[in-house]
Amino acid sequence: MVSNPLLTAAVDDFLNYLRTEKRQSPHTVSGYRRDLLRLAHWLTLEHHSHWQQLNHHRLRYYVASLAQAGLQGRSIARHLSAIRRLLGYLIREGVLVDNPALDIRPPRGRQGLPKVMDVDSLSRTLNQQPEDVLEIRDLAMLELMYSSGLRLAELVSLDLPSLHLSAREVLVLGKGNKERLLPVGRAAITALEQWLAVRGQLVPASETAVFVSQRGQRIHSRTVQQRLRRWGLHHGAEQGLHPHLMRHSFASHMLESSGDLRAVQELLGHADITTTQVYTHLDFQHLAKVYDQAHPRAQRRRRGPVEGQAEKGKPQ
Repeated sequence: MVSNPLLTAAVDDFLNYLRTEKRQSPHTVSGYRRDLLRLAHWLTLEHHSHWQQLNHHRLRYYVASLAQAGLQGRSIARHLSAIRRLLGYLIREGVLVDNPALDIRPPRGRQGLPKVMDVDSLSRTLNQQPEDVLEIRDLAMLELMYSSGLRLAELVSLDLPSLHLSAREVLVLGKGNKERLLPVGRAAITALEQWLAVRGQLVPASETAVFVSQRGQRIHSRTVQQRLRRWGLHHGAEQGLHPHLMRHSFASHMLESSGDLRAVQELLGHADITTTQVYTHLDFQHLAKVYDQAHPRAQRRRRGPVEGQAEKGKPQ
């Protein structure tokens, strides 16, 4: 996409600020670059060459064009988040005096519940025996994601010093460079130990990444997605495996067992508990069943004689 150089130069400066000063992940910077260059291209087509020309009215028109192009509310919200941060940066640099994106909200879309796999199906999928070195690695990734609820980016960026297998803990760097220490279950510990025992077949001693590719380099997010899908197909999973499924299943199963929403929020690394509350909808049927069984005023009566009628064989 061809854009005005004055517009793209400001985007490049902002992205460099994210990388160097804010230490945002390459994945985040790449996403911001894609969204902001799309806006710069649109402004160029509208014959605008300076960010000062992006006022509230034009930005609303741009958001409408995204919706017309088929983007859903969540994707438009992501675009607006990138734009707000860019314009905030330009205010800091003295280029702008206000941020027209602050009062603009994306159109509301249907928010689907995250898909999960039930405990039995997931256990059958994870209890398969790996057939080679790469499958040993794949099983370790699956077990760790399900055991500790890691995001895909957190899994890929994991380094060896962050694993504390003797203490059954892992230190992950989440969104906003926030660290959190997570417990690791026995099955995941076993899978990790098996992977670390053969990892040297693929990687030189100088490599610090926990999970590496066949070439001995830090594994790419896309490779993780492909390998998880392959594991599911190869081992007869009832639904397609992907990183979000493992994280969502972790959250749902933890909430179902504990009922502690705040603890699940901390484990997932959610800044806002409302993000975690989506999992309460997944567990409603389970909670309703528990309620019916446990609450003294909710239990159904045993069927007996209808009031006003004699029991069979007994006079009224």
